[in-house]
Amino acid sequence: MILVIAAALAALGKTGAGDTAGAGNRTDTGYRAEAGTVTESGNRAEAGTVTESGNRAEAGIVTESGDAAGGGNTTQSAGMEVHFIDVGQGDAALILSDGAAMLIDAGDDTKGTLLQNYLQKQGVARLDYLILTHPDADHIGGAPVILTKFEVSRVFVSDYEKDSRTYRKLIQALDEKGIRGETPAVGEQFSLGNAVLTILSPEKQYSDPNNASVAVMVQNGENRFLFTGDAEEEAENRMIAGGLDLHADVYQAGHHGSRTSTSTAFLQAVGPEWAVISCAEGNSYGHPHAQTLNRLRECSVKVMRTDEQGSVTAVSDGKRITWNCAPSETWQAGEPGD
Repeated sequence: MILVIAAALAALGKTGAGDTAGAGNRTDTGYRAEAGTVTESGNRAEAGTVTESGNRAEAGIVTESGDAAGGGNTTQSAGMEVHFIDVGQGDAALILSDGAAMLIDAGDDTKGTLLQNYLQKQGVARLDYLILTHPDADHIGGAPVILTKFEVSRVFVSDYEKDSRTYRKLIQALDEKGIRGETPAVGEQFSLGNAVLTILSPEKQYSDPNNASVAVMVQNGENRFLFTGDAEEEAENRMIAGGLDLHADVYQAGHHGSRTSTSTAFLQAVGPEWAVISCAEGNSYGHPHAQTLNRLRECSVKVMRTDEQGSVTAVSDGKRITWNCAPSETWQAGEPGD
């Protein structure tokens, strides 16, 4: 797979809580036009001409060799954007495909407005899916704001319930919107625009919230993105034993790059070309741990990090994946001396 870096996507990088959505008219799909013309699929035109597929044309696409890719127009019909949003020490990923939108996790309760602004800046007015992988505060804390500010069609949650203030606020927000949280079964599939979601975990009840994380594969054409929440080695081993295809091009490293996740066996089963680590700079947990970074390096996995690079965006055309930044080259563990 050829790595392509879309320099003009850098504007989708670090987003502060004060960012606001640009002006424009809302399309029938719920996506708004900013500084450009909207295609029939509802995607936004920025700094270039939009193809018939609805993908944005961005100038200055550079190949791995450094040569300019003429014009930068994307003509494939299966465009999908995956935004690994910088929410500090937590997780939040926005996926956009053919007018459909999904948010996986929502950071902690200080990040709700930041996420609201980020989604609105991408032209999102409604979510087809909100997946809250497990009830830890750094994954569900911002969800009440999202549920209040956006129309949400379906909410997928872990079957693990937690006695915490943050969890109770989530349940209250769901009740106020009249939404029932669903725990999808392993193997179930759902459509998201051109993409297909496949549930990989949990296939049993766990006694801890991390292993009870909802894991999902998102496939767009030949490109596959894997999200496992904070699933640790026990749940990873069950996914391997379950027999479902775990291979992915992009893997969001489990549990923010903790040593308790991304086991060698799981990494070999997934075989990613890229991994994205979502964590805060200088976080108290020492994420990402050196053991995880060493495993990724030994497997020649290119690593993106929100603590170093801010929000990271991947664009899939169904065959290849482009990024808004180059991989990190620091291999710096979060834990001093680790």
